[in-house]
Amino acid sequence: MKKVLATILTLIMVSGLIPANAIEAKVRIMDLTHIKGVRENQLVGYGVVVGLPGTGDNSRSTQITNKMLLRNLGTVIEQENYIQKGASAAVIVTATVPPFSKNGDKIDVTVSAIADAKSLEGGVLVQTILKAPNGEAVAVAQGPLSVGGINKIAGGSSARTAITTSGRIPGGAIIERDIYTEIGDESSITLCLDKSDYTLVSRIANTVSKLAPAQAIDGSSVRVEIPQRFINDRVTFISLLENLEVAPTLEKAKVVVNERTGTVVIGADVKLLPAAVAHGNITVTVSTTNEVSQPNGFANGATVGFENADIEITKAPGSLVEMPANSNLNDLIRALNSIGVAPVDLISILQALKKSGSLQAELIII
Repeated sequence: MKKVLATILTLIMVSGLIPANAIEAKVRIMDLTHIKGVRENQLVGYGVVVGLPGTGDNSRSTQITNKMLLRNLGTVIEQENYIQKGASAAVIVTATVPPFSKNGDKIDVTVSAIADAKSLEGGVLVQTILKAPNGEAVAVAQGPLSVGGINKIAGGSSARTAITTSGRIPGGAIIERDIYTEIGDESSITLCLDKSDYTLVSRIANTVSKLAPAQAIDGSSVRVEIPQRFINDRVTFISLLENLEVAPTLEKAKVVVNERTGTVVIGADVKLLPAAVAHGNITVTVSTTNEVSQPNGFANGATVGFENADIEITKAPGSLVEMPANSNLNDLIRALNSIGVAPVDLISILQALKKSGSLQAELIII
């Protein structure tokens, strides 16, 4: 019987009697929200990377740090400049501690040079204390770096496949104390949406109400009362809560522009009010020719080199494309392609359309 009903429903959808989007996909609450107060913590520390093949820095602070390091290890040197330069580098070590971390857990760290080191490739981070913003020591990092590339310089030439003044140590830091994280208050927890959405927060509140009393507080949070039977077992309650499913909402119409790379991403719901787009192209080319003035043998002159500059300006005919009302994404792309608009020019046109009020979407420039 179920198979027959499914077949009938498919035929009705294909025939157009029921829209294909009438049956909406469901998304788990855990994929849309997080619990207020349950968050990561950032750590930072200052350390030294050693074992570098002459690619370290030559800063005075690194030499002093090396001297203090050796002194703490029981070795005394008279002057810090006795330590060969380039074999070590001063670095800043950063890490992110996930919530509920326990003593002995390992986390990844990022190591970045802070002086004039050319590369950290092949280096080893010496034991470095990582501290929280309140100054409390939370973890200790140490180990060989992985930079994921090479940077070689020889005879005035250089080759680089990646940024080698920054690297990572997978599992390079050990947590020294438990990270205590509170889950809500005495009788409730608050679900916070990853993105503010009044419609979605209302749907989540209605869905959660089937399991426990819930109320939407604002456009991004829902307060959920913990049932009495789960007061001392919040993990089980949250497990049930985060696996509830809701129907997602459509995103606002957006146009995302990356001016550095010329990338333009246009959402499917972007609309345009009536507008006319004019596109012209002016190319200015400046070329220089090196020539030599050679006097004849009886002039007793000297050979003189000089430059001849040639400036050429090419102006292509402009194009005018009219956009009718309620034009969509396909209309916009088709029209702009018809006048040969490059991605860089498209960015300027989109900015002008937004400024004129024709582009009915949020323009995001990154």
